[in-house]
Amino acid sequence: MSFHVYMLRCADGSYYVGHTEDVERRIAQHQQGELPGYTRSRRPVEPVWAEEFATRDEAREAERQVKGWSRAKKEALIRGDWDLIRQLAKKSFDTGLRQAQPLLRITGEGLEGGGVDVPAQVPPPVIVLVRPQLGENIGKAARAMLNFGLVEMRLVAPRDGWPNPSAGPAASGADIVLEKAQVYETVAEAVADCAHVYATTVRKRGISKPVVTPEEASRTIHREEGRSAILFGPERSGLETDDVALARTILTVPINPEFGSLNLAQAVILVAYEWSKGEQLVQPTQEDLDPPAPQDELDGMIGQLDAMLDDSGYYFPPDRVPSTKRTLRTLLTKPRWSSQELRTLRGVLSALDGRKRHRIG
Repeated sequence: MSFHVYMLRCADGSYYVGHTEDVERRIAQHQQGELPGYTRSRRPVEPVWAEEFATRDEAREAERQVKGWSRAKKEALIRGDWDLIRQLAKKSFDTGLRQAQPLLRITGEGLEGGGVDVPAQVPPPVIVLVRPQLGENIGKAARAMLNFGLVEMRLVAPRDGWPNPSAGPAASGADIVLEKAQVYETVAEAVADCAHVYATTVRKRGISKPVVTPEEASRTIHREEGRSAILFGPERSGLETDDVALARTILTVPINPEFGSLNLAQAVILVAYEWSKGEQLVQPTQEDLDPPAPQDELDGMIGQLDAMLDDSGYYFPPDRVPSTKRTLRTLLTKPRWSSQELRTLRGVLSALDGRKRHRIG
């Protein structure tokens, strides 16, 4: 038996990637609208690329890689332009050579024998929303996912169907997550390809399973081979006991026992954030700080203030002057003053000193 990864071009110009045992039958199902999910509302669709693999695992891995590629890389793959794929992989933020090279090796092209030896990458976890109720919450969960680098969402029997027009505005630009979202009828089908399944819950359900925090789960996901799935239950009731029974591990957070309710997006963002700590995501731009001022500049400012305080009669009684000066120096040497900050403060002191002398005169 062989397995195929295939790509379809949809009527709106987007691309859909999947894998199957019977590629002709599966493509026909997409074209006829028999499959729920992404392609049903974007027909007509046409097949533009397919590749055969010896095992299902190889097909799944290739599907995951191609799904994460940019539009330019997908179109280069359709044309068979492997030189361009390599060039784009070097520049690509979301995939890089670690994803381009395994696919090139699998399909017998390009980098075999002469490429850079890159270790296999543990795939990011899949976020599975079980029977979600509101499209707005699905959109907010997608936004939370993309904030921290997760893009694969799976929906199990969404109450209002899919696609849901309310999800897009709530996603605030996380369209790639919604576009890639896949719909399943059961939890078992949604996690069939996952080696590690976590069920998020704060309630005891009489099931004896390991219990971990998001931080502990994230460390395990980064360390162990195989795809991981994290289950989130419907907004009103959370996961049912049968849903939790499918998982291997329960994921929960320490929370106020008097108020243990998290909304769906909050729960997703907690887990996604902990996972992101093990990734090299782009940090927000920080303004460069001025270097700390040399000690002589700090001493000059303290000396100026000391002279002003002495003239004003601040130091009193005389027997406490050394102690008071030490306290002031300790206070003024705590901050990390820059040269500009010291010049500014000294300007303030000079202005105050001038105003004082003006009043006296």
